[in-house]
Amino acid sequence: MENMFWIGFIGAIVALLFAALQRNKVMAYSEGNEKMQKIAASIRAGANAYLKQQYTTVFKVFVVVFIILLVIAFATGGQMLSKFTPFAFVTGGIFSMLAGFIGMKIATNSNARTAQAASESLNKGLRVAFSSGSVMGFTVVGLGMLDITMWFFLLRYAFGVNDPTALGNIMVMNGMGASFMALFARVGGGIYTKAADVGADLVGKVEAGIPEDDPRNPATIADNVGDNVGDVAGMGADLYESYVGSILATFALGGVAGYGFKGMLLPLALAVTGIICSILGSFLVKTKEDATQESLLKSLRTGTYTAAILAAVIAAPLTYVILGNMGVYVAILCGLIGGCAIGYFTEYYTSDTYKPTQELAAASETGSATIIIGGISLGLKSTMASILIVAAAVVVSFFAAGGGTAYGMGLYGIGIAGVGMLSTLGITLATDAYGPVADNAGGIAEMSGLPESVRDRTDALDSLGNTTAATGKGFAIGSASLTALALLVSYVDIVQSKTEEVLDLSLTNPLVLVGLFIGAMLTFVFSAFTMSAVQKAAQSIVVEVRRQFKTIPGIMEYKADPDYASCVSLCTKGALHEMVAPALLAIIVPIATGIVLGPLGVIGLLGGVSVTGFAMAVFMSNAGGAWDNAKKYIESGHHGGKGSEQHKAAVVGDTVGDPFKDTSGPSLNILIKLCSTVSIVFSGLILAFNLMNIL
Repeated sequence: MENMFWIGFIGAIVALLFAALQRNKVMAYSEGNEKMQKIAASIRAGANAYLKQQYTTVFKVFVVVFIILLVIAFATGGQMLSKFTPFAFVTGGIFSMLAGFIGMKIATNSNARTAQAASESLNKGLRVAFSSGSVMGFTVVGLGMLDITMWFFLLRYAFGVNDPTALGNIMVMNGMGASFMALFARVGGGIYTKAADVGADLVGKVEAGIPEDDPRNPATIADNVGDNVGDVAGMGADLYESYVGSILATFALGGVAGYGFKGMLLPLALAVTGIICSILGSFLVKTKEDATQESLLKSLRTGTYTAAILAAVIAAPLTYVILGNMGVYVAILCGLIGGCAIGYFTEYYTSDTYKPTQELAAASETGSATIIIGGISLGLKSTMASILIVAAAVVVSFFAAGGGTAYGMGLYGIGIAGVGMLSTLGITLATDAYGPVADNAGGIAEMSGLPESVRDRTDALDSLGNTTAATGKGFAIGSASLTALALLVSYVDIVQSKTEEVLDLSLTNPLVLVGLFIGAMLTFVFSAFTMSAVQKAAQSIVVEVRRQFKTIPGIMEYKADPDYASCVSLCTKGALHEMVAPALLAIIVPIATGIVLGPLGVIGLLGGVSVTGFAMAVFMSNAGGAWDNAKKYIESGHHGGKGSEQHKAAVVGDTVGDPFKDTSGPSLNILIKLCSTVSIVFSGLILAFNLMNIL
């Protein structure tokens, strides 16, 4: 049984092979007429240019961090840091980067094909966009399985690490590279996409009164490029990090629980099962012509829920055979049910088929101020459902897995619940990644002058994409909270094993309490940095678009082409410049806190950033999604329709929500886990050098 870890390679091959087949399927479709192909090529070139510059910047940071880790590991003879960690840091970053890059490449090759398919039928448009999303989804899980299994075999069989607790602790440190890359990709891509989106909307829609994705708008190409570098490449790196992080955290807890290598085999087997179930579920995603938002949602739910149910059924015999503790199976069910429940409530608060978003759209009747107030209120209210679901999953998982009698077994239950929640990530991410493709397809349909009926179909797919994107973020955030708790326990266990003192973890301990405050502060300051970054970058786009409208005669009459390249260049420079500070904040603050307050301060910080980061991320993601769909609800003919004063108010609300849902919100779940992995990696350094030791 303990020698069955090769199934990880099987899972990786199956996922990557399915992704390749889906890629070939998408590429076989027509890319449309010459104008559509030209626009798609411009978007592709802009996305490639941005990612090339982003990866060049991140590469320099990776080299510096790799050298620091290498010095700490080898100068101390592996006492402060495992000698494998610097190299795992690099591979984690590379795989995370690849996940986003491959997803972006297929997305930029699918947008025009989706527009052309939508000109034939709604179902064909859905299938092309969803197949494109499937490439991203299964690439992420396939590369994740490959990275984890490869390192397990290297550590156990090549380097002879046979103690499961030691191996688990080394493996959990390996997640730092993926978290590091994910934060840069998500923050940088989020700044780019929202700077372009905000700039295009404020000047194009509100000031000039022209439609979204109108070819006369100089920021249109940059906006479509942003959908790919932020919502596809950034999201791919983000979900890769979530997927790998949850499995590695459970690996470490398997040792704490006393399950040995069997405790590591179960999350791996569960992930492989999820891959197969996701493939089966993906074949059920289809719809009929003239489908409503409700029926489109039902189509995607059929696929995701079927995959989750199949995974739940197969997980029972897996758990019995591998561990023999069926209480752990209950914990897995908690994760699967909790993920579906978070998805449902996210849909409820963000889809325009439900009352909250419809009421938010109605708030536009009295102007932009009331729709902004209503969106903030909706987002704040929506945190209740997600937090209660995760709280219930934590409590039930802990006690069902045996936490009442053996604390370590209960913690393992919480970790495996997180793996259960993300086990069907292949199809969940496919439903998420298809949204930006549909959004781009709508832009290409508008810019190339396709019939209005095509834009209506792509708008229907795009509106659904806003909801599924919010659902995907809900999964990521919910699993992050469970993974963060598992990582916090791993940190305590690692620190405890390196010191002979019993740690005082009570809230009345001033070091823990101060750490909690710092962690809470970090959530707000990080959000401020990312929001401010979008604001600064967007301002430059607004100024540039206004300049072109004034200085290039004939733009509004279609007699002259705008300078699209200048907006693409401005977004690239702005995103790369502004992404560094918030990313470094997530690394520097945990280390600085540890050096000043010691490990107890770090434990407090991890608790503070996990709780506040979770609540803030749900609030921002759902508020932003609701504002966006409220705008689309109005554009579909409600409350005055396109061009009305209500529509302009909704555009302002959507503009406020853009950095909420696509920059700050989704970056917070990475912040939570990066703080944890950074703390674990540098735990030896903090124990040896902190002011509390001196005092």
